[in-house]
Amino acid sequence: MEGTTGDKRPGGRKNTVEASLKKLEAVLEKLEDRGTPLERSFSLYAQGMELVKDINAKIDKVEKQMLILEGEGHE
Repeated sequence: MEGTTGDKRPGGRKNTVEASLKKLEAVLEKLEDRGTPLERSFSLYAQGMELVKDINAKIDKVEKQMLILEGEGHE
C-alpha cells in the first residue's frame, strides 16, 4: 500500500506520509529553539502548515481508498 501514501517527486523519490512527518518534526524542533530568529520562525511556521496540509491530503486519499475497498467487499 506504499503507493497510496505518497506521490512521486522529481528524482524518482516518493514523498510519503512518514517522510512528511519527519520533515514536520524537524520544523517543529527549529521552531521550539529559542535561538531561532522571528523572521525564520514565520518561514518555518509556513513550511509546517504546508506540510500539515500535505499530510492531511494524503491521509484523506488513503481513507477514501479504504472506504471504496470496504464498499466493494459488501457487494
